[in-house]
Amino acid sequence: MPDSVTTLGELKDVVRAFVDERAWQQFHSPKNLAMGIAVEAAELMECFLWLDLPASYDAASDPARRQAITDEMADVFCYLLNLSNVIGVDLSEALRTKMVKNAVKYPAEKYKGKFEA
Repeated sequence: MPDSVTTLGELKDVVRAFVDERAWQQFHSPKNLAMGIAVEAAELMECFLWLDLPASYDAASDPARRQAITDEMADVFCYLLNLSNVIGVDLSEALRTKMVKNAVKYPAEKYKGKFEA
């Protein structure tokens, strides 16, 4: 299921089926899922802990480290998809809406090639 042919709806269905097969809905409150996202994001950050910028790119190229990074990214994504199922958020629409807000907040002519807080 490569990204180029897989829809978010299909992925949400995969997660929903996994949860349903295990009857885990009782544990998947919005609070618990949000906390799970934070925990998994921390585990993803741990893959890059203490690495400088060039080494962080190298880590993503090393097969063993890349697999660990990929697994943690998938965990974050799984929790996010599950949360969107539980609270009924259309992630595609949410992203489009947020990108419009970001374009207003960070106009390209002002921020191109630089970051300002």
